[in-house]
Amino acid sequence: MQRRDFISLALGGAAVAGSGAMVSCSGDGEHGSGLQAFRSLETVYDANGKRKIPWQNWSGYLHSYPDKRITPSDEAELAQILQSAASPIRPAGASHSFTPLVPTDGSLLSLRKFSGMSSYDPKAMTATFGAGTRIGSVGAPLDAVGQALPNMPDIDEQTLAGAMATATHGSGHSLPALHGQVESLRLVAANGEVIDCSNTRNSEVFNAALVSMGSLGVVTQYTLKNMASYKLKRKTWIAPFDEFVDGFADMVKQYHSLEFYYIPYCDYVLAVGMTMTDDPVSPRTEDGDNDAVMELKLLRDTLGWWPGLRRWVANRAVKSETLQENVDTWYKIYPSERAVRFNEMEYHLPREAMAEALRRVRQTIEGNNLPIFFPVEVRAVAQDDAWLSPFYQRESCSIAAHRIFSEDPMDYFPLIEPIYQDYEGRPHWAKMNTMTKETFAARYPRWQDFSQVRAQLDPQGKMLNPYLKSLFL
Repeated sequence: MQRRDFISLALGGAAVAGSGAMVSCSGDGEHGSGLQAFRSLETVYDANGKRKIPWQNWSGYLHSYPDKRITPSDEAELAQILQSAASPIRPAGASHSFTPLVPTDGSLLSLRKFSGMSSYDPKAMTATFGAGTRIGSVGAPLDAVGQALPNMPDIDEQTLAGAMATATHGSGHSLPALHGQVESLRLVAANGEVIDCSNTRNSEVFNAALVSMGSLGVVTQYTLKNMASYKLKRKTWIAPFDEFVDGFADMVKQYHSLEFYYIPYCDYVLAVGMTMTDDPVSPRTEDGDNDAVMELKLLRDTLGWWPGLRRWVANRAVKSETLQENVDTWYKIYPSERAVRFNEMEYHLPREAMAEALRRVRQTIEGNNLPIFFPVEVRAVAQDDAWLSPFYQRESCSIAAHRIFSEDPMDYFPLIEPIYQDYEGRPHWAKMNTMTKETFAARYPRWQDFSQVRAQLDPQGKMLNPYLKSLFL
């Protein structure tokens, strides 16, 4: 019996057993429905009576009314814009950030014309891409010249600039975040100066610009250090929670990439492991991940009043899942579709703290019978030396909690965030958190160095919206 068939049958039985006791736990919260937020933005006009086009992030949680929307065609035009445009000037990529990095009532800047692969070096195994290139558009041209990214995040909608600026990452014992693959970059500073930098050229600017949240200026291109193209075997399986969590530190070393999902009110996890292979291609089909998330929501809405039965149904449902294996070219295996919109909090902890921290998150959710159904994602990320990288000189694990966009994340995230603070966690720069400048300065050894470079490159704070001002001024 397949998962969805079992859930439907079990919920039918629960409806009889509940006899009117069933209640929905899907309240929208004080901020209202995310879907409603997409449709209910007020109409705002500029000084000339022209309607301003609102900006919203992917989940609909954040919005703003920029005075200008600007799409420069080349670096010369970009340099002129940075010198003259109304501030705050904020670059917007895929708008997939859940922290207020983009909102501005000044100028909203798009890099969509800085896109595609401009050059490659087959001997050095490098390739240069425009910073506005979507991650999902990197794979095919790289593979065509025999190159590959060593790793990718599982969402590939972001632009390279947005992903690098916020330290977006995949998972793997020895694999760094995406910015760890950058060999050099070109930055147009707030004063219009064009700066080429790498570890050996303008190295301080380079180490600051790798992860900068767009606070130094605008990066226009990245040269990536790649490897020979390869195929991956991706397998998914169900494993007992305690057994897998306790063994993760050793198991992650056996895979090129390994991550897992803790399913609330369930005794099992979903594991996703990838290894390099020469096996024949067996393409990925539709994952069914989005359907599974909504089935977990149905289970929550129907059996939230009876946690024991909810656990029994969830356990039986996930155990009915069969092992899946697929083989394909690397860029066709890494990404997964995320059609169910959500808000997210993700913290990066010392890797040895993962098991204890995750168990505390689980106890907080299930011990308080919180109405959570979205799985919690756990990954491993190697250390690097970028000054504001959450992985700066620390082998890390990441724990990412999600709340569907139509429900208020603020009655969930504040309950688990203190757990991460106990382990000196560093949040993903694009994910929700309540950390302040003082805490960030204590967690990042090179915080003051970054702040000095930022002040030199943008002394007037043109690139800083209110959120970034609260961090750097």
